[in-house]
Amino acid sequence: MTSPVDPPERGTAPEGRRLLAVTACPTGIAHTYMAAEKLAQAAQELGYGMKVETQGSIGAENVLSDAEIREADGIIVAADKDVDLSRFAGKRVLSVGVAEGIRRPERLIRDVLSAPVHRGDGAGGAGTAAGDGAFAGAGGGGRERGTVYKALMNGVSYMIPFVVVGGLLISVSLALGGRTTPEGIVFDSSFWQTVNDIGAIGFALMIPVLSGYIAYAIGDRPALVPGMVGGWIASHGELYDSEAGAGFIGAIATGFLAGHLVVWIKKVRVPAFVRPIMPVIVIPIVATTSLGLFFVYVIGRPIAWVFAHLTTWLGGLTGTSAALLGVVLGLMIAFDMGGPVNKTAFLFGAGLVSKNPEIMGMCAAAIPVPPLGQGLATLLRRGLFSKQEQETGAAALFMGFFGITEGAIPFAAARPARVIPANMCGGAVAGAIAGLAAVADNVPHGGPIVAVLGAVDGVAMFFVAIAVGTVVTALTTVGLMAVGARPAPAGGTVSPASPALSAPPASAAGVSGEPGGSALSGYLTVRTVRPRLAAHGKEAAIREMAGLLAASGHVADVDGLVSAALAREEMGTTGLGEEIAIPHAKTDAVSAPVVGFARSEGIEWGALDGTKARLIFMIAVPGAAAGDEHLRILAMLSRKLMDPAFRERLLSAGEDAGALVGILREVQ
Repeated sequence: MTSPVDPPERGTAPEGRRLLAVTACPTGIAHTYMAAEKLAQAAQELGYGMKVETQGSIGAENVLSDAEIREADGIIVAADKDVDLSRFAGKRVLSVGVAEGIRRPERLIRDVLSAPVHRGDGAGGAGTAAGDGAFAGAGGGGRERGTVYKALMNGVSYMIPFVVVGGLLISVSLALGGRTTPEGIVFDSSFWQTVNDIGAIGFALMIPVLSGYIAYAIGDRPALVPGMVGGWIASHGELYDSEAGAGFIGAIATGFLAGHLVVWIKKVRVPAFVRPIMPVIVIPIVATTSLGLFFVYVIGRPIAWVFAHLTTWLGGLTGTSAALLGVVLGLMIAFDMGGPVNKTAFLFGAGLVSKNPEIMGMCAAAIPVPPLGQGLATLLRRGLFSKQEQETGAAALFMGFFGITEGAIPFAAARPARVIPANMCGGAVAGAIAGLAAVADNVPHGGPIVAVLGAVDGVAMFFVAIAVGTVVTALTTVGLMAVGARPAPAGGTVSPASPALSAPPASAAGVSGEPGGSALSGYLTVRTVRPRLAAHGKEAAIREMAGLLAASGHVADVDGLVSAALAREEMGTTGLGEEIAIPHAKTDAVSAPVVGFARSEGIEWGALDGTKARLIFMIAVPGAAAGDEHLRILAMLSRKLMDPAFRERLLSAGEDAGALVGILREVQ
């Protein structure tokens, strides 16, 4: 059979045409590899030469060379994530969703020969700039999928290092060189002041980077400058007479505005002599100037007016119940984590710190709750978070101790509808407890660090307020995510907070046959094979398969494994089509990688092609598994399962588990 690792070379069309393809997916198990297989097989059957590049969770494989691109007659991009099309300038490019590469490979091969020529300015040859899921071939007309989400995730992934570096440097400088004064925490040593300043630069760049790379995902390179400049303007309120900038929410707005503005400008017809300078000079200048002026004069002024009046309104609450004021301040502190609402509450408390330190005490208790709560959530339910998010969660715990609310921004930017309400619940509880207990903070700063440095009156209740608020945020976050959070863009962990597994090509897999290698027999035994499932529904099948895996001796918590696998299903089906389903989980409920297999009469699994699952594999690997072992297992399976004869042998084999294991030993 043909695979993208071993592309068909011998069959060429009468015209001598040669095609290329790129497949990629951030969601859907093994769809990257399945689309590659389908396209390669269809090309061979139609008599075309084809090479397919796969961009899976472990990176690009079988990368297309410059020479191959020059010789290509057409390029199919079947992707549900951003793919850089600039290298395909001057070639016919057809951009579609990865599902189209699985469902209609023959049609794509026919359509690509009449697809528009890619101009090289970031615009997709078939109407999408990055293969964002629209079926735009001749006679297509499908819809775009997840464009907003993918752009947002692109910005978040680039922002995270700035949050971590900036936050940790500020935290270290406060811990080792800071002391409290009525003006706040100051530094006796110029060295630690410099470290703090370097961290502050990281934080200052965080918002423009978020905005810039959201814009980049929509409008490609010409959108990067207007996106970053727009983000800088959003975060610097002094440009539009506001004490507090628009924060990360403003940056998200400027990112999308910049990206779509650039896309619109690209559509403007210009003389031929102007086209070469459009992406480098004209588009960035026009978009940056337009967006900057629009934000300062149209959006910025109302923002400044709103938050000036919000401060006045807060001043009118000082005579009300302390608990009510604490709830309001806590909600505001936790809402946008360093943004204008947060800063309005903070500046209100800081302005009264000498006259009424109890108000600053309410703010100080709420300030660390978002990062501490999100960090705690990653510890309570690690299976819900990607590896990158788990690492960011550890950094968030550290930042929370030092009162850096921005440590929770990566989580809020990725899932605002779930994380922001959870943060606000915890912030409100912390503020209310601090208000009831009359906790006083004598410096304009927050978090446990101010109590450690002796600036808080009522230390015990201050820590109680923070602890209760943190737990409320963590539990609310976990609860909201468990009912169907969307994936986060990074890390490769199998969870509802991470991209689904996209299998790499077979070249990533070994053939040793031992557990440390990559042959399937290293993970699957007679004990984990069942000729016939009793279950008739997807959830029941997953539970039965988890019990089957327990026979290996590597499952420490069957219920935990079931929960992790079901949570994975919430983010998207693991039904591959072709009557195949591969539920999976990366979870601490197992101690070693293990694979199970069973047949069914047919279970509805939500597959792309509408077929019911009859061949069901279940993969479970430890949460701390080194490398990409889960991806290698998926690569082996998806590669072999594309062979119709192999599937038929599995379906027609008898009821002897040993015979099935013998067939499955061929998977390597």
